[in-house]
Amino acid sequence: MQYKLSFGRSVFIAFNYIVLVGFALLCLLPMVHVLAISLSSGTAAAAGFVTLWPVDFTFKAYEYVANKPEFIRSMIVSFQRVLIGVPLDMLLTLLIAYPLSKDARTLSFRRGYIVFFMITILFGGGLIPWYMVIKMTGLLDSIFALILPGAVSVFNVILLFNFFRNLPKEIEEAAYIDGAGHWYTLWKIFVPLSMPAIATLILFTTVGHWNSWFDGIILMNRTENYPLQSYLQTVVVQQGLERMITIQDTALLQEVSNRTNKAAQIFIGALPILLVYPFLQRYFMSGIVLGSVKG
Repeated sequence: MQYKLSFGRSVFIAFNYIVLVGFALLCLLPMVHVLAISLSSGTAAAAGFVTLWPVDFTFKAYEYVANKPEFIRSMIVSFQRVLIGVPLDMLLTLLIAYPLSKDARTLSFRRGYIVFFMITILFGGGLIPWYMVIKMTGLLDSIFALILPGAVSVFNVILLFNFFRNLPKEIEEAAYIDGAGHWYTLWKIFVPLSMPAIATLILFTTVGHWNSWFDGIILMNRTENYPLQSYLQTVVVQQGLERMITIQDTALLQEVSNRTNKAAQIFIGALPILLVYPFLQRYFMSGIVLGSVKG
């Protein structure tokens, strides 16, 4: 016997689909618009003729960006930040979350440690003490100024140690009976079983490092040390094409405008995350749900 949906249920499902499609379009259409502008001629973009499809299709904006040393340097800094910061963040998160996942009999003063970490979420010293600490430790104008101050995310620690606490205790006990220590248990049992949660945290951390721009502007005294998002912030908010004055660049002035230049840089800056996200998205929901239900 085939189950038949009631009229009210059918309307509810249709309404949900309409709302979800609407939200998806709200997220997708701005990026499509930026891509269309970047692939259009400078004249069409400046005149406002471009909507969701390129007008006078051209790659001149991307040609200019590819030959722009400031953009290339900032892209390299961002990749360095992700390649160093994400493994370091995950290593520290694992080393903190594992002992906190034990009960009070295994880890003395466990509740005190948790309270200590929770205080850092509720209270902060503010911008000036944060800057002074980084300056006094000699990290200014270095890649580690973008990595070390935020290397431990308490939110990620909470998600991961809750995920660890949901794992069957019998697996850990069997490992101890066979002679495994804590270090072996963490890397050979907990980490492989926690890949959904770890992949979710890798996604969070990668996006956080890649999209962060404020710390780059505050902590870098030289613009050549800016990460990509800090550089894009200065380009989009403060600068135009006023530096485009070399002989090689003047040939592009007929095809590239301020809008197409900015659009090309914004799209290239967002492209790495757009490429990485589909591979980690399947872990996203299970990692969040399983790591957030137990204290």
